[in-house]
Amino acid sequence: MVSYSDGVTVETKAEGGLFGGLKRMIGGESFFQNTFKAPGQGGEITLAPSLPGDLLTIEIGQGAFMLQSGAYVASEMGVAFDTAWGGAKGFFGSGSLLLLRVTGSGTVLASAYGAVEERILQSGQRYTVDTGHIVGFEESVTFQVRRVGDWKSTILGGEGLVCELQGPGRVLMQSRSEEAFLGWLLPKIPSKSN
Repeated sequence: MVSYSDGVTVETKAEGGLFGGLKRMIGGESFFQNTFKAPGQGGEITLAPSLPGDLLTIEIGQGAFMLQSGAYVASEMGVAFDTAWGGAKGFFGSGSLLLLRVTGSGTVLASAYGAVEERILQSGQRYTVDTGHIVGFEESVTFQVRRVGDWKSTILGGEGLVCELQGPGRVLMQSRSEEAFLGWLLPKIPSKSN
């Protein structure tokens, strides 16, 4: 939350009780959730993601949407969340095995590190994306996490794991990778040993 107008109230609680809060934590989100309510005449709230990049809206209604852990910013009250297993090889560059499965009806505000790119895959169409660049995809899209080439090219080439997605459905990607940024930044931080 960045700001809100006069009359807006905030309530913090574990949505869905203890079990709901724990499921959100497992999915990489906060145990507690803030609920903002506007007065009768309406109100305004401004939000910002923790990393620099785009904010996007995702309309939920017909089917579920699988969202990268950490991409969730806010949603309308009719939207529900659950965690979903991302596969035994891990998923997304962070190594997270869980995704947020978003269902219900309403708008979700999500964030991306960098700019957002969208692809609409036709039935049977395949598309390969580096795991650290996926924001989310419709549940109708199937996926398989695999390495790039053989083990030598995976380790020496620096690409690591990719996700082979297969349509039909919508896929959202981000232009930046947190893992790549940290790989660049951490060696530049002075150590205390000197």
